[in-house]
Formats: sequence, structure tokens, C-alpha cells
Amino acid sequence: MESELPDIYCPFPQRTNPHVGHVREHLDSWTRNTGLVHRDSARDRFEQADFGAFVGMVYPTADSKNLDLVADWFVWLFLVDDQLDDGHLGRSPDRVRDVVALMQSVVEGTGTGTLANERLPAAVVALTDLWERTTPAAPAHWRRRFARHLITYLTTATTWEAGNRADGVVPAEATYIEKRRHTGAIHVCMDLIEIVAGIEAPESIHNDPRFITALEASCNVVCWANDVYSYEKEQVLGEIHNLVHLVRHHRGFGKQQALEHVCTEIATETERFLSAEAELLAAHPQLAPMLEPYLDGMRSWMRGNLDWSRQTPRYNPADVSQYKEPEQYLEATVLGVGQD
Repeated sequence: MESELPDIYCPFPQRTNPHVGHVREHLDSWTRNTGLVHRDSARDRFEQADFGAFVGMVYPTADSKNLDLVADWFVWLFLVDDQLDDGHLGRSPDRVRDVVALMQSVVEGTGTGTLANERLPAAVVALTDLWERTTPAAPAHWRRRFARHLITYLTTATTWEAGNRADGVVPAEATYIEKRRHTGAIHVCMDLIEIVAGIEAPESIHNDPRFITALEASCNVVCWANDVYSYEKEQVLGEIHNLVHLVRHHRGFGKQQALEHVCTEIATETERFLSAEAELLAAHPQLAPMLEPYLDGMRSWMRGNLDWSRQTPRYNPADVSQYKEPEQYLEATVLGVGQD
């Protein structure tokens, strides 16, 4: 008997961005120009997923230009994540490290460039474009933090998952919860709130325990809701990195009990966010013009992620090949394989 997904508590209003139609057209053009999605079957599934709607839900106040930018980041992160999670690449730590080294060179400014008769993987070409469009006008401390979060996603998190798969290791719940905020690249997406909102949060705020709590709780809500909605698909794929799976494995819960447990924990994290938000605004009333849009961005992420997860066919377990491009997409240069 198929389990029903429990309701996930979310007290924030539904919103969407008025520029969604434009961003859909932009994504179609950008993914073709960069080569990120080139098979017809992958193109069809990519369009069905409707990443334009997703980005509009989680950044409802972005202007058209910034919505295009964060949408491109979304698509890049999702397609890379699919290859690392669902493809054979994700089960080979050595191959992951080779691919990630190329990406890291872009972020650190040590890129090797394109040699004669050599084509960089589409993912690296696209990352170069994203980096050049995102960072020039950003403050230095924001660039450092964004780069750190991106590299952590690409290195520690992805190689940790690949290593677990290769070794057959099922991580402890506490370890997974800490790593999940990195493997989901949610810190990268939360950093982009500052770009979208046109605000600059000083380092003192990023180091404030109340801000850290609000950010951590909102990231947990997003990641764990994703685990609830992707659970069935990931079971078909044999994916162990899912909180529902780990709760079943370590606590001996049945499927429905595990789903309900995770949804209860999501509600707890939502309340933790609300408490930290109130405390933060009370402690820094003079910073309200910066803090309110930042916190609103976190709320939008929790609400929008939930709304999109409920409607997208991306997590349909009947089609586990969604969005997976040939591994040349990531590996062309690394393994000496030419792209089509």
C-alpha cells in the first residue's frame, strides 16, 4: 500500500514572481547555449519540471534580470546534483574529485582555460558564465562566503556522499543533518537572497547566533521537505542520503511513521525559525531595512520549495531518468571524451 505524505506545516503565504513567463524563455535559451540540456528527451522532462515556476516561487520579489540569474544557478545546481546523486558518476569518488577540481578552479580564479582541440564540460562552461555574472558587483566578504559555500557543496559534500555510496556506509542522523545543508547547496541559494534583494548583510549579522539559528532552521526546513517529497523516487534509485530513509534505518520505523516523524521535525524547525526571527529583529531594530527582506527571503524559500515540490513531476518514482544527461555533460575534458 502506497504511503500518503503527511501535511507539512508552513505558516507563510503563497507568492510567485510576475516575471516567470520571461524566465522560462530565458532558461530555454541559456541551457541550449551552454549545452546543459541537449537531448530531446531530457529537454522535455526539463520543461515539465518547470524550474522557472520554482525560482519564481522562492524569489517572488526579484526583478527580471536577477530572476534570470538565480534561475540559471538553479538549473546548474540541479543538473550537477542529478549527475552526482543519480548517475554512475556519483558512485565514483575519484571521478567526482576530477570533475569538481575543474569547477573549483573557476571559483578560485585558477581556471586552466581551453586548450587546443579541447572542450571543457558544459557544466564548467556554464559555471564560468554564472560566476562572471554574479560576483563583479558583490562585496568582497559576500564573494568569499558564496565561494566557500559553493566549494563546500562541490567538494566536501559531494565526495562525502560518493564515498558513502562506494563504501556502503549509512550515515548517522546527526551527521547527515549537518551535511545535508551542504549537499543540497541551500546555503548557496540563501546567499543569493542578498543579490536579489539588493542588500548587504555585514559579517557581524552573519555571526550573530540568532541569525545563524534562523538560517540553519530555514535551510533544514527546505532540505527535509525535499527529502519527504523525493523519498519514493530515491528509494527506487537506491539512494541512502534521505532523512526519511535514515529514520527508518536507524530507528526501525515503518515508512508512514518515518514520514510523519520527519514532518513533525520540519514543524519544530519552522517554529525555531520564527523564534529566532523575532529575537533578531528585536535585537537590531536599526537594521530592519536589511534584515526584513533577508528573513522574508528565507520565508519565501520555505514556502516556495514546498509549493513547487507538491506540483512538480520531478519526484515521480516512475521516471527515475529525469534530467540525467550523458556523463560527458560533466566529464568531457576530464576523461578525454568529446561532447556531441
